[in-house]
Amino acid sequence: MMKKRIVSLALAVSMAGSLTACGGGAAKTENKETEAAADTTAAKAEETEAAADGKTHLKWAMWDKDLTVYYKALVEAYEKAHPDVTVELVDLGSSDYSTVLTTQLTGNGADFDVVSIKDVPGYMALVNKGVLEPLDPYIEKDGVDLSGYKGLTDQVKVDGKMYELPFKSDFWVVYYNKDVFDNAGVEYPTNDMTLEQYDEIAKKLTNTEPGQEVYGSHYHVWRSTVQMFGMIDGEHTILDGNYDYLKPYYDIILDEQENGVCQDYATLKTSNLHYSGAFSQGNVGMMNMGTWFISTLIDKVKSGEYIDCANWGIVKYPHPEGVEAGSTAAQITSLSIPTSAPNKEVAWDFMKFVCGEEGAAVLASTGNFPAIMTEETMNTIASTEGFPEDENSKAALETVNLYLEMPVDVKSPEVETVLNEAHDNIMAGNMTVEEGIADMNERVAAVLGE
Repeated sequence: MMKKRIVSLALAVSMAGSLTACGGGAAKTENKETEAAADTTAAKAEETEAAADGKTHLKWAMWDKDLTVYYKALVEAYEKAHPDVTVELVDLGSSDYSTVLTTQLTGNGADFDVVSIKDVPGYMALVNKGVLEPLDPYIEKDGVDLSGYKGLTDQVKVDGKMYELPFKSDFWVVYYNKDVFDNAGVEYPTNDMTLEQYDEIAKKLTNTEPGQEVYGSHYHVWRSTVQMFGMIDGEHTILDGNYDYLKPYYDIILDEQENGVCQDYATLKTSNLHYSGAFSQGNVGMMNMGTWFISTLIDKVKSGEYIDCANWGIVKYPHPEGVEAGSTAAQITSLSIPTSAPNKEVAWDFMKFVCGEEGAAVLASTGNFPAIMTEETMNTIASTEGFPEDENSKAALETVNLYLEMPVDVKSPEVETVLNEAHDNIMAGNMTVEEGIADMNERVAAVLGE
């Protein structure tokens, strides 16, 4: 079989959007577009060679190729089962992924066959632009059983039509460095914590002595790392239009920031420090993050790249008082077919593989959580070499209530923009918590027409 080269762009190390902080600006976006265009040109020779061999060449747009272990595993598994197809990974970077993808799909010359969908706002932006294929005809034709997605596919329909199919379904947990706890003589966190209890533990771990800093907690620059604490009670959503309920959570985390319990938001934003880089330094006690980070930790520890956080564990997400432990926020990652895709039928076959049970088994083998979850895949993840062996970490995988961070709604992209800007202003000190929440309330109400 022809030895193929997988082309990737330079990896941007800060993420964007829901579960990714939107940022970058026009210059960064233009740079990504230029790099992607150059990458496309460089791939033409490969496509020609593949065509000469009678192979179909698929192009998959995605992000964080070098930090995400399942991409290569999925491609290799599919190509092994379909030797007449080659799949090229095109890394558009994480910082402005949704913006760059939307720009390319609405412009000229985009030839992606399959694209990853990062979040609800990015999904809605593409649906609103009319650049994604409705999947219902493909699903009906092949008789695809959607019951295994446990309602996720119902939540992504727009006007009764589905334009994406989930292949990953992650949820948020707390990662902790056992060595940091041991050195501080503090008991490990439990699977039943309120945010107030989490805050108390973080303060016990903190050391502010210059040159010996230890941060009890770490919050990446995404608004999700703060705002999601307020939406896992089953009563509030990001589309509420009134965000007064977020004040206690901002108060706690801003207090931590002021007292050196967590790193300064403005510094993190300026340095573009990736959350994986922060945790790997070995001086962070706890970090709230999605289960997608599990496979990265396993891989980096195994390779010897991560030494100072090799002794890690996870526990369930901190919950509001009175809310059942195991309630947390969920995030799906999906695949879509652009209307401009050159090989739609083969692209759909690839999607069925990745998003179905075969792809689920591959994902689970790399420590990732597939959208189609079974007891077998859960056991596979927990028994993955490198996964923490303590019982608390295994129990952390059991959830009781999962809430999508943002419901699918035509207004999602606009609401997301408002909330990101207000979060940035609050955390950077440009607005007080009260001013920032008032800004959210007023501007989102205008977006929703209330």
